[in-house]
Amino acid sequence: MTSPAISREKLHTEEAVEIYLVDQLVTRQGWQERPYTAFDRRTALDPQMIMAFVQSTQPHAWKRLCDQYPGKERETLTRQVEARLKAVGTLEVLKQGITIVPGIKIALCAFKPASGLNPASQRAYEGNLLTVMRQVRYAVSNENAIDVVLFVNGLPIATLELKNTLTGSTYQTAEKQYRKDRSPNGEPLLTFKRGALVHFALDQDNVSMTTQLNNGKTRFLPFNRGRDGGAGNPDVEDEFRIAYLYRDIGARKAVFSREVFLDILNTFVLVDEVEQPGGQVKRTTIWPRFQQLDAVRMLVQDAKANGAGQNYLFQHSAGSGKSNTIAWAAHHLASLHDDADNHIFDTVIIVTDRVILDRQLQQTVKSFARTAGYVAAIDGTSRQLKAAIERGAKIIISTIHKFATDQLSVLRNEDGKRFAIIVDEAHSSQSGKHADSMARVLADGGMTDEEAEIDATEQALLELQRLRGPQANLSYLAFTATPKNVTMERFGRTGPAGPEPFHLYSMRQAVEEGFILDVLRNYQTYQSYAKLEKAIDEDPRLLERKSSRKVARFIDFHETAMIQKAEVIVEHFRRHVLPEISGQGKAMVVTGSREHAMRTHQAISTYIANNGYTDVRALVAFSGELTVDGQSYTEPGINGFGETELPKRFDSGDYNVLVVADKYQTGFDQPKLVAMYIDRRLSGLQAVQTLARLNRIYPSKERTYILDFRNTIEDIQTAFKPYYNVTTLEDISDPNQVYNLEARLKAFGVLDQAEIDRFTERFMAAAKRVDERPVLEGIVRQAVTRFSTNLGEEDQEEFRQVLASFLRFYSFIAQVVRLGDTSLEKLHVYGSWLKRILPTRQAPQGEDVTDDMLEMAAYRLQKDGDPQDASLSKDDAQSLSPIDRFGANPYTEEESKTLTEIIQAFNARHGTEFSEEDYIRFETVNDDILGDDDWAEMLRNNDPRDVRPRFDAEFMRRAISAFKRDGAMRNAFMQDQEARDMLMGLMFQRAVRGAGRAA
Repeated sequence: MTSPAISREKLHTEEAVEIYLVDQLVTRQGWQERPYTAFDRRTALDPQMIMAFVQSTQPHAWKRLCDQYPGKERETLTRQVEARLKAVGTLEVLKQGITIVPGIKIALCAFKPASGLNPASQRAYEGNLLTVMRQVRYAVSNENAIDVVLFVNGLPIATLELKNTLTGSTYQTAEKQYRKDRSPNGEPLLTFKRGALVHFALDQDNVSMTTQLNNGKTRFLPFNRGRDGGAGNPDVEDEFRIAYLYRDIGARKAVFSREVFLDILNTFVLVDEVEQPGGQVKRTTIWPRFQQLDAVRMLVQDAKANGAGQNYLFQHSAGSGKSNTIAWAAHHLASLHDDADNHIFDTVIIVTDRVILDRQLQQTVKSFARTAGYVAAIDGTSRQLKAAIERGAKIIISTIHKFATDQLSVLRNEDGKRFAIIVDEAHSSQSGKHADSMARVLADGGMTDEEAEIDATEQALLELQRLRGPQANLSYLAFTATPKNVTMERFGRTGPAGPEPFHLYSMRQAVEEGFILDVLRNYQTYQSYAKLEKAIDEDPRLLERKSSRKVARFIDFHETAMIQKAEVIVEHFRRHVLPEISGQGKAMVVTGSREHAMRTHQAISTYIANNGYTDVRALVAFSGELTVDGQSYTEPGINGFGETELPKRFDSGDYNVLVVADKYQTGFDQPKLVAMYIDRRLSGLQAVQTLARLNRIYPSKERTYILDFRNTIEDIQTAFKPYYNVTTLEDISDPNQVYNLEARLKAFGVLDQAEIDRFTERFMAAAKRVDERPVLEGIVRQAVTRFSTNLGEEDQEEFRQVLASFLRFYSFIAQVVRLGDTSLEKLHVYGSWLKRILPTRQAPQGEDVTDDMLEMAAYRLQKDGDPQDASLSKDDAQSLSPIDRFGANPYTEEESKTLTEIIQAFNARHGTEFSEEDYIRFETVNDDILGDDDWAEMLRNNDPRDVRPRFDAEFMRRAISAFKRDGAMRNAFMQDQEARDMLMGLMFQRAVRGAGRAA
């Protein structure tokens, strides 16, 4: 392999880099170099290569063209290609070709067939002509030249401006050149959609790209591999760092290799259409970023090599284009064949826990469909899901809850089908009973010869246990920016330091590349100081925790506190936020409850009106109907329009402040958000996901602002550390702990093995026989009697905790390893019933306090110094703990974290000092409701807004019954309406999740 000659004096110049890149494309990747004189400036085409491709791959069409237009065949072909480019664009012409009168169909590109069953298609693919030109004089009116242009069959696909760091210019210099000296106006090569699909700015170390040149407003995105967990590209021996563009590195093909380049055009590039305010449609060409392309191609390579039965965890930062990556992954897996030309997966199922399926995700997936029925979006019943699987839809998009119905069980083991299951945001339901339901529907769970000799009950138990664990016919792909410890163990790949993601695009890399903003860079905290008078100092009983709840609520909702916070928010917004992004800057106010949101919105609106401001208009977002001081409030009633309209209205210029309570804190993509005002406790995942609403980039958006009235900077940093770099585990969970928990349970003297055996035998044979219900419950109540008679209060509570720990840990660990022990499955089935029937723990009584006992003497809201840069450093990391704490701490590490977040939020709202033990009582009421099959089905299959009123009534009825021996708790629950509403709101969310879908 010989390199093109260049003088020694020019080795350090940009020209040398340009010549070298082109030479590598020619010698390593099989491109042909063409002279720039072959480029037609008027049409931005290489007519000779168009003709050559048609002649070699479609001789019959070429002959018809020559017969119909003798002597003008080349001119006619070029003219018709140009006309179609103007009409529909380069991508459409490449994929659909053109038709010339009289019905002469001509393809302009031949993409690689999914299998080798059609030799003619393979020959056409091999006939594609990939060519490269240097110093292309593209301009009609001057001699401007672009360094390198890449063509496929004579059509321009990519332009490259190369810079040389040795002479003081970088890829950023190339970006400026595109913005200032590469105007697309009147230039076919640079015109959006009609010309080249992508434009690269690069030097020897870094690459960025854009799909639309818009003069000074052109936005470039990074196209780098990442370096040591951050931005940039790693060193490559004896090569430039950008060698991945033109050189295969390890098992990874070069981006500009024939295979990858044509695959990008065929199955990655798409035109996204988004309706703007006023009904206009904004069109954007999407070219995959490097981490998206790399993730999908790594996945395809691994799946082809290893087949079904694999787990894949993709840790991709928030805002990194997850929906597109999922769509691309689904499309590639749906068409993936092995070396024998057999489908590796019969169906790809995209699973989400959102009630309303992601419309953008649906549209992206469907954009690749070439035949009717290829993609099925299940937005109806489970019957619709069943029908889609039976008819062989290649890609199905569904909520996980559609799998939890009996009618789908007939599909289990059907024809030995293989499924790839893509989990959209690896949520907690993937570790529980709903994942079990999906596995039972789809799994291939044949018995071994040894197991076939076991009696029917034992076989059924082994089958249940098997279906919790890994399945040879099921591959799982989990996508998340914030993997939990259970997610790491369930979906991660085993690495030197334990479970690790299959593919990583970290928050740190996204921040360093400038793809998302660092929301911690400008963080201001506040402290509030209040002085109360009257009975609070006179009655020591009012210092108990129930009283502190009321006191804190009194302070938070006091008019003085509300006015001061409203003033801080509005004045800060007008001074700092509103001028951002050309006056389009928006803000979100995060509150702790529905009433808090309503009162905050009132205070902000009143402050705006009192000061005569016309440049600030606020909206409020909360679920359901709220009653405060005898008056009912709803979100539509306050805002003046329906809930579904809010995202568009907020995006318009009419509104710029949004006050929220739980809604829109996750999954809400509004890139114009510049500031967040936080008035609730945040921790763990909740903190990361809430603050991530701010990180989206937008033209001229350069900074964000956070004003926090509740949390410390240290608390927020602690929440971010596990997810800033690659997420790791201190250690993996020891599966043998399940036997320790089993032994601890049996040591209480409550369980009787004969009863467990009798219960499970009847349970497994019962199927849908309702008359078995009292028999089964009667068996379990024998243990309840021993629990109530033989154990003291502390031992009873410990038993509850150990039982809950066993049930949770077993459900998790059985998904990770094959246990092969029916005694554990028996205990799990029996224990699940026992947990529902055990009597609830009694909480200590306490005094209450009313507003007439309190008076605000003084209130002051004060900054904690100047705004701080709370950004994490590249070395900031914190490993997640494995699941290793049970009994006295009744929840696994991740469950404790989630429960702690809920308790902290509740305490912050009401000033309580509730502990986990207190909270278990309310969880028990929820468990009772979920134990009712009718209620569980209602929660699973209905709109939460329709179910909520009935749930509230049912929860209140059961809570009053549960607290019948606790008059003080019952009275507090009945009389404190605000506390009751918030408690039932939280319980409803958990109940809906528990039943199988997020509220």
